[in-house]
Amino acid sequence: MGHWPTAGVPAHPRAWLLQTARRKAIDHLRRDTNFLAKRAELAVLQDLDRLAGQEDVDETINDERLRLIFTCCHPALAEAARVALTLRTLGGLATDEIARAFLVSEATMSQRLIRAKHKIKAAGIPFGVPEPEHWAERLGSVLSVLYLIFNEGYAATSGETQTRGELCQEAIRLGRILVHLVPEEAEATGLLALMLLHESRRAARSSTRGDLITLEQQDRALWNRESIGAGIRLLEGALARNTPGPYQVQAAISALHAQAPNYAATDWRQITLLYGKLYALQPSPVIRLNAAVALSFAEGAEAALATLAELQDQGALARYQPFHAAHADTLRRAGHKTAAAEAYRRALALTRNIAERRFLEGRLGDVLG
Repeated sequence: MGHWPTAGVPAHPRAWLLQTARRKAIDHLRRDTNFLAKRAELAVLQDLDRLAGQEDVDETINDERLRLIFTCCHPALAEAARVALTLRTLGGLATDEIARAFLVSEATMSQRLIRAKHKIKAAGIPFGVPEPEHWAERLGSVLSVLYLIFNEGYAATSGETQTRGELCQEAIRLGRILVHLVPEEAEATGLLALMLLHESRRAARSSTRGDLITLEQQDRALWNRESIGAGIRLLEGALARNTPGPYQVQAAISALHAQAPNYAATDWRQITLLYGKLYALQPSPVIRLNAAVALSFAEGAEAALATLAELQDQGALARYQPFHAAHADTLRRAGHKTAAAEAYRRALALTRNIAERRFLEGRLGDVLG
C-alpha cells in the first residue's frame, strides 16, 4: 500500500511480498530485546531471504508455505532433523510441542535443531524448491510435517482448549494442495482422508465450556458428515491403488469410528487388527500403546494391562502424557483404583493443557472417591 502506488506493481507480486515480509521479520528480530534467544530463527530467515531469485517466482507449487516446506525438507538432512526443523521454522510449533511428537525432552530437541542448523551452514546446503522429478525424495518428510501440524492442532500440548483449529485447518488446506500436486501418491491421499475424518469430530470433542468429551460420550449428531463422506471417498481411492501405508491404515481406523452408528457398535476387533498392521508398517511405542487401548475395548481392560506394563518398563513413553492418561483409564476400567490414581497423578504432572487437566482431575477424583 505504501510502495506500489508510487513505484508500480512489481513483476512478481507474491515473491515481492514474501521477500519484504522476510526482511521485515529480520529487522524485527534484530530490534527485539530477546535477540539472542531468537538468533536461530533469524539465521533461517536470512537463509530463506537469499532465495530471492527464480525459486521465489516458481509457480510449480502454487502455495508459498507448501513450497517452503518442500524447500526445508532437504534430503541432505536426516529425516527426523528435516521434519523437526521445518515444524519449528514454518509449522508454527514450539520446541516443546515438537519434542512431544518425537518422544524426547525439550532440551534434546533443542540440541537437534541447533545441530541441523549448523549442518546447513557448514555444508552449504542450498535452499531451493526442487523440480517435480525430485519431489519423491522429500515427500515423506512433507507428509510428516503436515501430519504433525495437524496432530498438534487436534490435541494441543498446552493452552486452555483441547484443540487448535487453525493448525488443523492449515494442515488440511496444505494436504488438499499436495493431493492435487501428486494425485498418484496413495499416502498423500490417505493422509488427507485421515485429517478430514479426525476433523469431522472436532465440534463434539468439547463442551461449550471447553470441557473434554470422550469418544464414548460424544454427540454424534455434531459430527460433520460432509467431512466424513469426503474422507471415506479419498480413503477408498487410496486403497484402490494397492500400495498400503501408515496414513491409509490410520485413516481406515478413523473411518471405522466414523461409520459406527454409536459407540457400542464400534468394531474394536477390526480396529485392533488394523493397529497390528500399522505396527508392522511403522513400529513405534505410540502405535503399540494405541493397539493396547483398542484391545482393552475389544477384549476388556485386563487384556491390555500386560502390554501397558511392558511399555512402562521400557521407558520410551515415560514423559509421554497420553500414555499415562491411557494407562490410568485402563486401570480404572479394570477396577484397579489405587494404581489408576497413581497413573492419573503421573499424567497430571505432565499435562500443560488446561482442558485435559480438568478432565484428568475429575477422573482422579472419581477413583479416589
